[in-house]
Amino acid sequence: MSLRLIFMGTPDFAVPTLLELVAQGHDIVAVYTRAPKPAGRGMKEQVTPVEREARRLGLPVLTPKTLKTEDAQAAFLAFGADAAVVVAYGLILPQAILDAVPLGCFNLHASLLPRWRGAAPINRAIMAGDAESGVMVMKMDVGLDTGDVAMAERIAITDAMTATDLHDKLARIGADLMGRAMGALERGTLQVTPQKSEGVTYAAKIDKAEARIDWRRPAREVLRHCHGLSPFPGAWCEMPLDGEAVRVKILRCALATASGAPGTVLDEQLTIACGDGAIRIIELQRAGKQPMKADVFLRGTAVPSGLTLP
Repeated sequence: MSLRLIFMGTPDFAVPTLLELVAQGHDIVAVYTRAPKPAGRGMKEQVTPVEREARRLGLPVLTPKTLKTEDAQAAFLAFGADAAVVVAYGLILPQAILDAVPLGCFNLHASLLPRWRGAAPINRAIMAGDAESGVMVMKMDVGLDTGDVAMAERIAITDAMTATDLHDKLARIGADLMGRAMGALERGTLQVTPQKSEGVTYAAKIDKAEARIDWRRPAREVLRHCHGLSPFPGAWCEMPLDGEAVRVKILRCALATASGAPGTVLDEQLTIACGDGAIRIIELQRAGKQPMKADVFLRGTAVPSGLTLP
């Protein structure tokens, strides 16, 4: 017998989990997501990826601005769900919501808890130079990602991975993991374990002010900084091009066996010296332009060897 589930999620990361639960035959009685927001050149209201997929599937969609009111809590309770599945939803779930479903609310979190609790675990894991990441299904409580863990999957982080790469892999792995967790919940065999008290770290929301590249840092730190912020907000530097300082985001790079004064362009393939070692730029984005491969960029823009990037 399938579970009656409320699904709560907003971005692309949540969509594979919604699809997996539907494919497994669970009864999705409601989908909660963020309200549409103006975006793009015309500032037209854009629905979230989860809402777009839920509408396609013919599922009822709710976009409350808060879950803290009595009306919102009564509406949630009225669905008579067995449990709720939460994936990057964006609103705080008060205790009344957690208590409204008899089997509990289960969150898919993109880190190996208790490391990287909070808003930006994928970015922070890469930026910190972590060797691995993963996803965990957690039974929620009122704390910030402090609930008991039901299931987990691990994945290695390589230096070639950007935040987009890791995001996409974890979204797929997480969908399967949550599907298995809800299957176990349905059978009454799902077990949870308290998180460890050691090793707690917090993944603070990314601040655009931290996106500027510091060429004085070791090459691997620069690489992880660039990859952890790719594609958004994008780690950036200024390049003196055509007589002006142009902001350029570095979206993908690789370690290079070269050295020089930090910020120095070492060759005509966009190898840049760091505090220790160097990186070679593979993909970049000039301000106001589309992302492009470095070789394509260099066909139309001269970046001479010996140039110093501030």
